[in-house]
Amino acid sequence: MITVAIVGFGYWGPNLLRNFNLVPNCQVKYVCDVEIEKLNIIKKQYPSVITTNRFEDILKDYTIDAVVIATPVFTHFELARKVLIHGKNVLIEKPMTSTSGEALELQRLAHEKNKLLMVDHTFLYTGSVQKMKQIIASDQGIGNIKYFDSTRINLGLFQSDINVLWDLAPHDISILNYLIDEVPFSVNATGVSHTNNNIENIAYLTVNYKSGFIAHFNCSWTSPVKMRTILIGGDKKMIVFNDLDPTEKIKIYDTGYNYRTNREGRKGKTNSDF
Repeated sequence: MITVAIVGFGYWGPNLLRNFNLVPNCQVKYVCDVEIEKLNIIKKQYPSVITTNRFEDILKDYTIDAVVIATPVFTHFELARKVLIHGKNVLIEKPMTSTSGEALELQRLAHEKNKLLMVDHTFLYTGSVQKMKQIIASDQGIGNIKYFDSTRINLGLFQSDINVLWDLAPHDISILNYLIDEVPFSVNATGVSHTNNNIENIAYLTVNYKSGFIAHFNCSWTSPVKMRTILIGGDKKMIVFNDLDPTEKIKIYDTGYNYRTNREGRKGKTNSDF
């Protein structure tokens, strides 16, 4: 039996509590939040769960195997650091921390304490991403991958502690790293803020690789339409992933490109849908 504590019961907390309760051999012992009203609701819906507004109660309980941190991003580092120091495994909602330096320090501490440190990149466990992984790895795949282009835009929700890149890009970066077994050699990002807090609400990220492969990310909180798409181009075929399509999230286009033999390009057709 794995005993879990959830810290933070805001936007994602209810989903975590519900799903952990569906996992065999898993018990949610605590939910911790600073708002008493939320704790009262939890107590009515899950009478067996201990509710508390004292984070220290969880740290001191030796029966807790893992702590899930679903609090505002600026709190992630300090909470996770304390969890690891107290010898417990930790799962952190994305983004992991507010800075790369904080993330590296948590990684170092987890290694020192021999504990698991995990970020909840949920898309990696979806059927769509698993299918893309399978397609790319197969002999009848898309060939040599040339580019990865991601668009994740919507109107709001504006964050007060991180910019749009830190808020939206982790999903697609995690997918990129899962699908592409290559280390980048350069990263460039640019963004702009149209708000009075100087937090970027539009941002573009470009990642370059020595093989010539390139990845691009378009993130925005100020789009009138919501888009969640990834285009993966190979020299044999191309994949289009549309997470908002309820019936055909993945389409494979039976066309690729090779500048040495096909400079004019050619129109693609849908080869198969999943």
